[in-house]
Amino acid sequence: MRPVEPLPLNHSWPLCDLSDHLAPVALDTSLARNDAALAERGLGLWHCTLADNALQWTAGVYDIFGLDRDAAVSRDLAVSLYAPESRAPMERLRAYAIRHKRGFTLDVDIDRMDGDGRCAMRLICAPVLDRAGQVVALQGVKQLLLPGTPPSRRLDPTIFVML
Repeated sequence: MRPVEPLPLNHSWPLCDLSDHLAPVALDTSLARNDAALAERGLGLWHCTLADNALQWTAGVYDIFGLDRDAAVSRDLAVSLYAPESRAPMERLRAYAIRHKRGFTLDVDIDRMDGDGRCAMRLICAPVLDRAGQVVALQGVKQLLLPGTPPSRRLDPTIFVML
């Protein structure tokens, strides 16, 4: 896992800061709506419905995890690909995000399914609230990180990986 001390309040942020954390994608609407362009830059959008843990991924997330883009992926499978030292902090921050309605950013290590080894990924997560203010889903961005990329709390447009 990238950060040395993954405590929730070190990586958590209020939902009002969401646009700051997603700025490189959010500011370029042509990029945000172009699945191929995102994947080409080592980026992918994701969504997880909490009621059934159903995942929706764009092509870039499949690429980061080393999975076929048409594969059916359960949350259990996706979580199993997180390196053990990344999995527990990710799960703690996920629970914290749901309980406190806060987003988080965490750099993690992934053991790719295609056998290409371990890679680093920046995970940005924000809760989705229903009209009653209850968290019903999580969504965000996953960004492939180059070796030696310093930890961050947001997307870094200077490290887009052109695949």
